[in-house]
Amino acid sequence: MSTPYRTAPIETKGIPAGIPYIVGNEAAERFSFYGMKTILVVFMTQYLLSAQGQPNYMTDTQAREWMHLFVASAYFFPVIGAIIADAFLGKYVTILALSMVYCAGHLCLALIDLPSAALSATLDPKGWMVAGLVLIAIGSGGIKPCVSAHVGDQFGHANKHLIEKIFGWFYFAINFGSFFSTLLTPWLLKNYGAGWAFGVPGILMALATFVFWMGRNKFTHIQPRGLRYFGETFGMSGLKSIFKLVPLYLFVAMFWSLYDQGGSAWVEQAQQMNLHFMGIVWLESQVQAINPLLILIYIPLFAYVIYPLASKVIKLTPLRKILIGFALTVVSFSIAGYAQGLIEKEEAHFDETILPMMLRGDVDVVATCKAMRAEEHNSCAEQLESAVALPADKSGENSKYAAMAKPIIRAGVAVMKDGTTQRANWPTVGWQLLAWVVITAAEVLVSITCLEFSYTQAPKQMKSLIMSFYLLSVSLGNLFTAAVNRFTMDASGNSTLIGANYYWFFTKVMIGATVLFIFVVVLYKPRQYLQDDPDAASAH
Repeated sequence: MSTPYRTAPIETKGIPAGIPYIVGNEAAERFSFYGMKTILVVFMTQYLLSAQGQPNYMTDTQAREWMHLFVASAYFFPVIGAIIADAFLGKYVTILALSMVYCAGHLCLALIDLPSAALSATLDPKGWMVAGLVLIAIGSGGIKPCVSAHVGDQFGHANKHLIEKIFGWFYFAINFGSFFSTLLTPWLLKNYGAGWAFGVPGILMALATFVFWMGRNKFTHIQPRGLRYFGETFGMSGLKSIFKLVPLYLFVAMFWSLYDQGGSAWVEQAQQMNLHFMGIVWLESQVQAINPLLILIYIPLFAYVIYPLASKVIKLTPLRKILIGFALTVVSFSIAGYAQGLIEKEEAHFDETILPMMLRGDVDVVATCKAMRAEEHNSCAEQLESAVALPADKSGENSKYAAMAKPIIRAGVAVMKDGTTQRANWPTVGWQLLAWVVITAAEVLVSITCLEFSYTQAPKQMKSLIMSFYLLSVSLGNLFTAAVNRFTMDASGNSTLIGANYYWFFTKVMIGATVLFIFVVVLYKPRQYLQDDPDAASAH
C-alpha cells in the first residue's frame, strides 16, 4: 500500500519527532475518559432520571455492575481495533476514525440533560447513557492498543534505550489528564448538572483528535499487512507468542478486578466517610484524584530512585516488579476492608441513636431530606420520602420508622425538629487515601511494566494485537467484578455480599493470585522484538 508518510523509524538517538503529539493526544483523551468514568457511579445512583424527570436511581450493586461492564467492554474492543489496525487500516487511520466514534459517544452523554421533547421521545436519559457508553467503549477501546503500539513504532535500535522512559512519560500524560478531570467533573456534576459534566470531557476528546491529526507528518506509519496478517499472526509462531503471555494476563486480570473498584466500590465507601481532609471538603468521586497525582510523583520516583536502589539488592525483572505489585494490591484492599469495618461499627452506633428519635417523632424529615440532597445523598433522600408514605406501624423491624431510619443511617445525617443536626462519626477518608497510596504504587509496578513488557514480547507483525490482549486482562478483571455483583444480587438489586465481607472476598482472591503467580515468574523466558530488528533477540 503506497503512503505519503514515513514507514520506518528514523535512525536517531533522541526522542522521535512524533512522540509529543502522541503524548499530548493521550493527555486530552484520558481527561475525557476518566472525567466521564469518575462520575458514572455517582450519576447512576444519585442523578439518573426517567424521561418524565422522576428519579430513576440504581442501587449501589446495580451501579457497580454497570460500571464494570462498561469498563470490561472498553477493554474488550481493543482486540477488534488491533486487528483492524494491523491487517487493514494501519494504526494512524484506525485511531483517527475511532476517535470520531469516541466523540459521538461523549455527545450522547452530553444530551442527557438537554430539555428537548424531540430528543426525549427518541431516548430517555438512561437510553442516552447506554448509547453514549457503547460508543465510548467502541471508540476508546478500539484505539487503546493502537496508541500504545504507535508509541513503540516510533523507535528503532538507535534509541531503543529510551522506550522505558517514554512509556513512563506516556503513562505520565495519562495521569496528568485524569488528575484534572477527576477533580473537575464531580464539581461540574454537582453544580451544573450531567450535561456539562459529560460535555466538557467530550470537548477534550475532540481536542485530542485534533492534536493527533496535527502530528500525521511526524509519525512513523507502520503499514497494515493485509490478509497475510492472519496467516502470520495465527500461525504456529504467532499463536505461540500469544499463548506464552496468556498466563501472565490472567493473573494481571485479578489486579484490575481490584484496582478498578476505586471508581465504583471505593466511591460508594467514600460516601460514608468523613470527607473533611487538608482543610477541604471533598466530593466522594473526587477522592480518586489522588491516584493520578501520585502517579505523577511515583513515575520519576520509581524510575530514578526506587528501581536503581532496589537493583543493588535484587535483579528487578519485569515479572518480579509485577509480583511485588500484586502483594501491594493485597495490602491496599486489606486497608479498604478494615475501613469498611469501621464504617459498619459506626452504622450500628448511629442506628441505636436515631431509631429511638424516629419513634419519638423528633426528626424533621423535610429538613433531613434537604440536608441529604445538599450533601449529594439524593437516593437516600428519595428513599426517606418514600418511607414517609408507608402505613404507620411502630412495632417490629419492618415498621415505617425502621424504613425511615435506614436511609438516614446510610447518609449519616438527621435534622431534629429543634434545629439541631445529628451526624454519624464516620471514619476519616484518610484510610481510603492510604489505600490509594499503596495501590497506586502497585499500579506503577504492574501496569507500566506490563505495558512495556507486552510491546517487547510481541513479534513485529502483531504489536497491536498483543497490546490488545494485555488490555483484555482489564476487561476480564472487570467482568469478574461485574459477575460477583450480579450473582450476589438479591431481588431488590442489593448485594448479599455486603460491607467488609465484600472487600475481604476480593482480598483473598488477590492473595491466591499472588501466590500462584510465583510459578509464572520462575518459568517464563522473555524474548525481545523491535520494529527494526529482523530477528528476535534474547532479552537480558
